[in-house]
Amino acid sequence: MTELHYAGITELAEQIRSGDLSPVDLTQHMLDRIDKLDGQLKSFATVTRDRALNEASQAGHEISGGNYRGPLHGIPIAVKDLIDTKDIPTLGGLAVLNGNIPNEDAPVLRKLREAGAILVGKLNLTEGAMAGYHRDFDIPVNPWNADYWSGASSSGPGVATAAGFCFAALGTDTAGSIRFPSMANGVVGLKPTFGLVSKHKVIPLGDSLDHIGPLTRRVADAAIMLEAMAGYDHADPHSLDYPTPDLTSKIDAGVAGMRIGYDAQYTAIGASKELIGAHEAVLATLENLGAEIVRVKVPPKTLDVMGSWFPICTSEAVFAHKETFPSRADEYGDYFRDFLTLGAAVTKQQVDDAWNVRRAFAEEFNSFLATVDAFALPSGIGPLKNDYDLYCDAETLQPLFDKAHLEYTVPFNLAGAPGLTVPCGFSADGMPFSVQFGGAKHSEAKLCRIGHAYEQATDWHNRNPPI
Repeated sequence: MTELHYAGITELAEQIRSGDLSPVDLTQHMLDRIDKLDGQLKSFATVTRDRALNEASQAGHEISGGNYRGPLHGIPIAVKDLIDTKDIPTLGGLAVLNGNIPNEDAPVLRKLREAGAILVGKLNLTEGAMAGYHRDFDIPVNPWNADYWSGASSSGPGVATAAGFCFAALGTDTAGSIRFPSMANGVVGLKPTFGLVSKHKVIPLGDSLDHIGPLTRRVADAAIMLEAMAGYDHADPHSLDYPTPDLTSKIDAGVAGMRIGYDAQYTAIGASKELIGAHEAVLATLENLGAEIVRVKVPPKTLDVMGSWFPICTSEAVFAHKETFPSRADEYGDYFRDFLTLGAAVTKQQVDDAWNVRRAFAEEFNSFLATVDAFALPSGIGPLKNDYDLYCDAETLQPLFDKAHLEYTVPFNLAGAPGLTVPCGFSADGMPFSVQFGGAKHSEAKLCRIGHAYEQATDWHNRNPPI
């Protein structure tokens, strides 16, 4: 069991299906590891020990009785603590929600449970899934080096996945919050097409921008997770009535003949020479595998559109928190209170203008993405030194996000397009590098094929943090 916590879901599934590995033993191993190590990494808000062991026992009985549900059956996972869980607190990093204990699981978790996944806990995050933390909550620690940022807002999912506390975690992404933690912690993160996964009973930040997706240590594992999570939900007004994607059957098909776009000038806006070198090595590897590297130029609006995100997101956040803000503003942390205060001052005209910009950009950006099978770019410039008080106000923390370069992530949220983050090397300081493969809507199968082919041709996914 020594290194079992770093195994991939595919290999574990075969051992579980064959009876060589007990879901109870695997779950107990993961719970013991969390107990031993998470005190220093602070990724978990709640460890769901009793539920996990009960679900593992049920899985074991089902599998031994011939009722094997598929590759997630008996696999321990964890979820960001803004996804509703029956009889377990769901706080979203918000002190104002103390005492919130849902009476049922969110649909996305219910689908994973139906696939046989086992919930080992709820994971810490920034307050309200924005950027800063509330002082009542722990800040997850980057397992590669505590002096570096662990990403936002799905920091707990990124840390827990990298540290081998779960085999997959659910995160949310409104401006990069799956892709930043994946980049920072050296794991795979998949932000799917908007509406592909139900957001019902998930605490919102910006309802028209929020996406739910998996963080894993293998691309194939992200594909397995998204297949199980995706599907129409009438309770979510943004949910797409679209066939559940087949992401796994052709994941081994390779990249021969696929066209991968790259804009060197766009990448160079924020990326270091070291990161650019890592990305060029990614492209060389894919080219050797038979892909065609296509030099492209992002639409000019890609940089200009950043200003439209703020009025849309802040106004939607104010609406989401209308029951507690501003009436209980003093219970919020410094950063998120500032964010909501700014949102309350946004005018309807500013929101309407931002939506007009967004709609025009989304059409142009999705058309651009459709010209290639995938577009290679950074997930952010990382790694970033954690030189900031993450409990501070919005103005003090803003320089961190200026350094993160949201122009690599936000366009995909505004356009509702998918983005896959994959580890691609290490800095001279031993911190992980990542590449993002973006694509047109519903191109997740292509993105996973490309990411998987690159992963199989390299060994970055076999490197684990020194904990």
